[in-house]
Amino acid sequence: MARVFSKKRIIFWALVALSFVLLPMVFDGGFSLSMLSQMGIAIIFVLSYNMLLGQTGLLSFGHAVYFGLGAFVTAHIVNFIDQGAFWFPITFVPIVGGITGLLFALVLGFVTTRRAGTPFAMISLGIAEMVAASALMFTTFFGGEGGIVTNRTAGGVVAGISYGPQIQVFYLIAGWCLISMMGMYAITRTPLGRLANAVRDNPERVKFIGYNPVRVRWLMMTLSGFFAGVAGALATVNYEIITAEALGLMASGNVVLMAFIGGINHFWGPIIGAVLVTLLQSALSTYTQAWLLYFGLFFLIIILYSPGGIANILAVHAPVIKARLFKSLASSYLIIFLASAPLIVGTIAVIEILYRGGAILGMSALVSWSSSLVLIVVGLVVFRFAQRRVKSVWASLDLELRKRGFV
Repeated sequence: MARVFSKKRIIFWALVALSFVLLPMVFDGGFSLSMLSQMGIAIIFVLSYNMLLGQTGLLSFGHAVYFGLGAFVTAHIVNFIDQGAFWFPITFVPIVGGITGLLFALVLGFVTTRRAGTPFAMISLGIAEMVAASALMFTTFFGGEGGIVTNRTAGGVVAGISYGPQIQVFYLIAGWCLISMMGMYAITRTPLGRLANAVRDNPERVKFIGYNPVRVRWLMMTLSGFFAGVAGALATVNYEIITAEALGLMASGNVVLMAFIGGINHFWGPIIGAVLVTLLQSALSTYTQAWLLYFGLFFLIIILYSPGGIANILAVHAPVIKARLFKSLASSYLIIFLASAPLIVGTIAVIEILYRGGAILGMSALVSWSSSLVLIVVGLVVFRFAQRRVKSVWASLDLELRKRGFV
C-alpha cells in the first residue's frame, strides 16, 4: 500500500495549510470570517459523516447526535473553566468534544451497527429522535429551549490569544480542521479504511477472509463520532451557545445534503458540499426568505443530473481536460447555460410571486404570471434541444477518449 503521506501529499497538505493562513487576509470582513469559520466546522462534520456513508456504506439519519453531545459537554467544560473550577486551555477543548463523541458512538454504535442498510438508517433515526426529545426533558444538562451559553474567553489570555476576536477563533477552527482532515484521510489509507470499503461493497466476502463486518462498522462509527464531536466543540467555541437544535433532524439532514451534493465517493467531495451549502445558506437567506425551497431544488437537480455529486462531475471531466478536448464541450455548455437562463428566471419569478402573495388576481399579477410561465415553457423547450446536443458531443468524446486510452 502506498504511504499515507508521501512527498507529494506533504506538499499538498502544506499548500492547504498555507491557504488557511491566507484566506482571512483576502476575506477580512466580519461576515467573511464568520462564514469561513462555519465552513471549517461543516467540513469536519461532513467528513466525519462520510466515514460512515461514503466509506462504510452506512446511511445515518442521526449523526448530529455525536456533534450535539460533544458540543454540550464542551459547553459545560468551558463554563467550569469560566467559574474557576479548574483551568484548561480553550485551544484543546475540541479534544473534549471528540472524546465525548467517541464514547457515545462506542456505546450507541454497539447497537446500531449490528445491521446495515435500511435497518441501520431507521435505528439511527430512532436514536436521534430519542436524544432530541431528551434534550427538552433533561433541562439541567441541555439547558431547555434556551440551551447553554458559554464564554470562549474563559481560559484567559495565553501567549496573547484570548479567542475574543473572530480572527483568532477562525485560526483555531482552521487548525483543527486541517488536523481532522489529515487524520480522516489517513484512516482511508489504513487497513481499517480499506476493510470499511470492502464491507460497503460486499460484507459477505469480508466474512470469508476472516474479518467481522459488524466490528469494522462499529470501529468506523466510533472514529466518526470522535471527529463529529470535535466539530461540535468548535461550534460551541464559535457561537458561544449551543441549543437542542444541534441534536435534531435538521442538523442531521443538513450534513446528509452536504455529503450528497459534494459527492460521497470522493474524499474531497463532502468538502466541496460543505463549502457550497454553507455559502448558499448564508447568501440565499440574505436575499430571500424562500431560500430553503431554492436549496431543495438545487439538491434535486444534483441528484437527478449528477447522482455522484459535484466531485463526480469534476472527476468525469478530468480525462477530457487531460486529453485537451474540453474546447468541444465548452460551446455546448455555453448553449445549455443560455438555454437554462429563461427556465431559471421563470422559476424564480413564480416562486417569488407565490411567496410574496402574488397569487391575488389583478392586471399586474396576470402580466407577472404570464411572462413567468412563458419563460418556463420556452426555457424547457430550448433546454431539451441543448441537452441532446451535449449528449451527442459526449458520445463522440467518449469514443475519442477510448481510442487515446484515457478511459
